[in-house]
Amino acid sequence: MKQIGFIGLGTMGAPMASNLLRGGFQVTVYNRTASKCEPLVKEGAQTAPTPRAAAEGKDIIITMISNDDSIREVFYGQDGILDTLKPGQVIIDSSTISTGLVREIAAAVEERGGQFLDAPVTGSKPAAVEGTLVFMVGGSADVIEANRDIFDTMGKKLLHMGDNGSGAAAKLAHNAMVGIHNVALAEGFAIAVKSGVPADKFLELVQNGSAGSKQAELKGRKIIENDFSNQFSLALMLKDLKLASSLSDSTGVPAPMLGLAKSMFQAGFTQGYGEEDLSAVVKCYEEWIGQKMGETKEGK
Repeated sequence: MKQIGFIGLGTMGAPMASNLLRGGFQVTVYNRTASKCEPLVKEGAQTAPTPRAAAEGKDIIITMISNDDSIREVFYGQDGILDTLKPGQVIIDSSTISTGLVREIAAAVEERGGQFLDAPVTGSKPAAVEGTLVFMVGGSADVIEANRDIFDTMGKKLLHMGDNGSGAAAKLAHNAMVGIHNVALAEGFAIAVKSGVPADKFLELVQNGSAGSKQAELKGRKIIENDFSNQFSLALMLKDLKLASSLSDSTGVPAPMLGLAKSMFQAGFTQGYGEEDLSAVVKCYEEWIGQKMGETKEGK
């Protein structure tokens, strides 16, 4: 059985590592906040004090880190992964980071005889828990196939997008649409509720009409019930929209809707909603209309 080092046990990483343990893999975990390792230890994981220790001697190293600066520290820091890499080791990075950094790390891994896959995911926390994530992967098709058992344990589908960096680019384009759709849903709710339409009736219309979307399905009830428990944070979505904006600039693609969505998520972050679910962007509209989405002007 493959031995796995898993680095990063946040909202997504912890359930992903848990599914690997249930799948019978030997997993050693590392997280900067060590207490997050404890539930996985109870499931059979080993712990490591540093990223380097988590990676040493492992067949596969999986990283799930929140941003470019943190992933640089994991790979290049004093206790980073790169210094311990041996030929033949495979790194699967499921973080959402910039395409330039992905290609830089991939080259550094290959120089040391390792193999690198950029494999970000979509599905947020429920899919991570249920093992139904969708992976978009950049890298060698042969390396992907050799490790399909790992992907199948954590997800329901794998899409090979092309060379290293293409998985990251696909994720940023995808999350640009997720952010835009969330703002569209919030704006539609605001117009309807301000006009006296019950929010639950409006959501029913959206879900059965041409405006229906995955985000309406996933976030509509959360908005109505004022439930902003974190499945994927507003702060992380803002980070992804900023990365997507940089990518659109570098490719010369005009992205006016992306820019507007980024502005709304920035407003939500500035107002203090960063650690809530990304659907909390609707609170920016609630401030303007003076009521929650689950209320009409006459009350609930």
